[in-house]
Amino acid sequence: MEQKKETLLEIHNLSVSFRMYDHGLKQQDLQVISDLYLTVHPGEIVAVAGSSGSGKSLLASAILGILPGNATVRGHLHYQGQELTPERQKALRGKEIALVPQSVAYLDPLMKVGAQADGHERPRPTKKRRQLFQRFGLPEETARRYPFQLSGGMARRVLVSTALLTEAKLVIADEPTPGMGLAQALEALRMFREMADEGRAVILITHDIDLAFEFADRVAVFYGGTTVETAPASDFKEGPSALRHPYSKALWSALPQNGFHPIPGFQPYAGSLPRGCLFAPRCPDKTPQCMTDVPPVREVRGGEVRCYYGS
Repeated sequence: MEQKKETLLEIHNLSVSFRMYDHGLKQQDLQVISDLYLTVHPGEIVAVAGSSGSGKSLLASAILGILPGNATVRGHLHYQGQELTPERQKALRGKEIALVPQSVAYLDPLMKVGAQADGHERPRPTKKRRQLFQRFGLPEETARRYPFQLSGGMARRVLVSTALLTEAKLVIADEPTPGMGLAQALEALRMFREMADEGRAVILITHDIDLAFEFADRVAVFYGGTTVETAPASDFKEGPSALRHPYSKALWSALPQNGFHPIPGFQPYAGSLPRGCLFAPRCPDKTPQCMTDVPPVREVRGGEVRCYYGS
């Protein structure tokens, strides 16, 4: 009998909405994430893929509890079997759960980057930081510089190093590789892989999905603020025949190395989501049921798919 894997992070039925002002100062709730699910186990990298606006970065902010004050979060967020309340998020943030933010503006402009990487509340891991900087090709004097003295690629490598220096059990890397050269991006992903192999976990939010396939264990595909498929990364390397959802197949076919075949239409905007399956207006295999009813999540061939007919 196969032993059940320990679950580090479990998310289901997650929705995020923002209180906005409409015409005439009328307030309305704009829902940008709906019925999103994700499970992360120790020792694995879960890559999160999808087009811009699909909710990938908002997921990171929801896990960490750093959404703005006009946000409302509903659903179930559990870390090590316990609910992630705002108080628990604050206690874990930067310690057991670390973030590699998408923007280099997260670096303190008034502090040298070496001190930022070493951290404020933990012993100063200067030797390890030096080793990480060296692996990233950062000159020794980088630690003595301020963020404004770094290029965008150097600043991003410092951000990745800062998260890797923590003792976090879960690292959320939000687009960690843009601005890096290919060799540097591969080195960053190798470091995340090493971290996972040591028993920690990584959520890798990325547009560089062709690179992510080589390092991730599983891939979660987001569309319109919801999860449409989770599958082993090996299925994405194999191709459309191994995938379950029509959007995952379209995403694979749209990659440059696979012919760059786009599909007609566009991802729906928050506030104007269609009835039924969010992908139905663009799906070549849709039926009348797809246009009216929201499909459930089903287990198919070792993965999960939100589709009536995905197989």
